Amino acid sequence: MHKDDGYAEEPLPPTSVPLALRRVLGLVISGEATNRAEIARRSGLARSTVAQQVEYLVGHGILREVESRRSVRGRPPRVLTISPQAGTVVAVDIDTAASQVAIADLTRRLIAQDTVDIPIGAGPPAVLDAVSERLREMLEKHDRDPDRVREVVVGLPGPVDFEQGCAVQPTGMPGWDGYPVAEYLRERFHAPVVVDNDVNLMALGEAVQGRTEAPLLCIKISSGIGAGLITAGGDVYRGADGAAGDIGHTRALGGNNVLCVCGNVGCVGAVASHRAVLRGLGIPESSEDDLLYGTRVLAQRVADSDPAALHAVRQAATEIGEVVAVLVHMFNPRSIILAGPLSELRDDLVSAVRAVVYQRALPLATRKLTITATQLKGTSGLHGGIALATQDVFGPAGMARLLADASGGE
Repeated sequence: MHKDDGYAEEPLPPTSVPLALRRVLGLVISGEATNRAEIARRSGLARSTVAQQVEYLVGHGILREVESRRSVRGRPPRVLTISPQAGTVVAVDIDTAASQVAIADLTRRLIAQDTVDIPIGAGPPAVLDAVSERLREMLEKHDRDPDRVREVVVGLPGPVDFEQGCAVQPTGMPGWDGYPVAEYLRERFHAPVVVDNDVNLMALGEAVQGRTEAPLLCIKISSGIGAGLITAGGDVYRGADGAAGDIGHTRALGGNNVLCVCGNVGCVGAVASHRAVLRGLGIPESSEDDLLYGTRVLAQRVADSDPAALHAVRQAATEIGEVVAVLVHMFNPRSIILAGPLSELRDDLVSAVRAVVYQRALPLATRKLTITATQLKGTSGLHGGIALATQDVFGPAGMARLLADASGGE
């Protein structure tokens, strides 16, 4: 078993935790049972065994037992829920200009979130040190035990090796290629760390927090263009090597010989990304005192009905719509969510993408399809990270680790 500052990187085997204990906790987590009588009925365990396991879980701060708020005659029934103090999960959404960070309890209740204003170009140590420091401050401020951080989930704006926890040949991210992000943060939080592509987490956040119907495609239009896919079963589709959804390097119809950062020409990201639109209009992406300068100026020009800005946005949306139409035929999603800086220009972007998709795609694939801009205002990645972390914590290995930790490793 590999160890790192006292933390076992390999998960504890579920068999190391008593079956009865796992069964009781699993029923409460899934919502199948909310009181002792229901647990006994569904598990087949003796009431005395259920009582013993519940007392253990309550005594170790994993569950809590409270009076139901339901209006009933006589004594109110007592229900079991996950304790707010059972642990904390951490979500980090690293982007080009800044990083967002959040902490939540195991019920997915958001405790706090903040922004760390360090551009990704500053390099991994600078960004990750600042992120770690801000998270430690947030944990302390909100009285969350740092030893009860159960998982850290990080989103990176580039291709990610999900198994190794690092970026793989990302563009516009100097120093990040192969950098051990997961290992770096494990050393600081002594907890499992998952590194994923940021659009995968955004898609999961839209499905879970935005309650958007799956299958779902989330398209992020920022410095590049990427897609995240959530299956009908609610899972992130990453592909064989974690490269699924890197649609920014597909050929654009109007790409001509425009050079892309990947070295090819005519990529849709090179002609239709937020960065490409700004470049075409001669608008700087940022200024010395405003990292989002370009976003604000473009939004204002569109609001003022500037002809050049409107044409540029609609042309970009048309190129994106051509790619999305192909994805619709391949994956037949129920929902498509447009996110990133360009998604703030809702009417012009969404209407143009929708027009191309409905023109290009067959009626069978579009008759129940919805195409909208995100409603989560840039927080979908954080919500997706929180959702992924809690899924892992309450998966077989995560649950075994949670229970083993509660017993002091006995």
